Amino acid sequence: MCGCVEASSHDSSVEETFNVITTHHPTMKFLQLLHRRDALIRQARLANVAFAYQRLRDFATRISQAGLRGTVTLRGGDPAGELPWPELVAEECSQAAIEEHFLDEDVIELADILAFLHDTNRLGSLSFRLQDLGPRYLSRLRHELEIARIAIDEGASQAGDPSRDVC
Repeated sequence: MCGCVEASSHDSSVEETFNVITTHHPTMKFLQLLHRRDALIRQARLANVAFAYQRLRDFATRISQAGLRGTVTLRGGDPAGELPWPELVAEECSQAAIEEHFLDEDVIELADILAFLHDTNRLGSLSFRLQDLGPRYLSRLRHELEIARIAIDEGASQAGDPSRDVC
């Protein structure tokens, strides 16, 4: 619970004693939510595009800095099948180098991002050259963000990493 405390009842003496500022969140009405549905869906898509842009940029930087080159195949995985999670297989480069630079969590995240970009729930199999990962996707993502008038923070990294959230 991150050490956060939630009061179960309102006691103004506690507020006065401890100088606590409480905020009362207004309840959103059902019809308001329905009217805002399209805008919320658009905002969720833009948040996913921004996350994909940031993480793919991080992956492209890692690939470039490590000098990784060559064709790989990303197999999406099927929790109910023989391959329960995604795997990144080297076709023209060293599998050991791939495994050194991409943790299992990275491969899962990459598969999720590419499934989102290919508009599918589960990525089947996708082959690409490592050095082309950034050029293949980043300009399209950047363009969508710019059209939506989203300012891109070039210095940001590790976007949306829940392990870095602080209460």
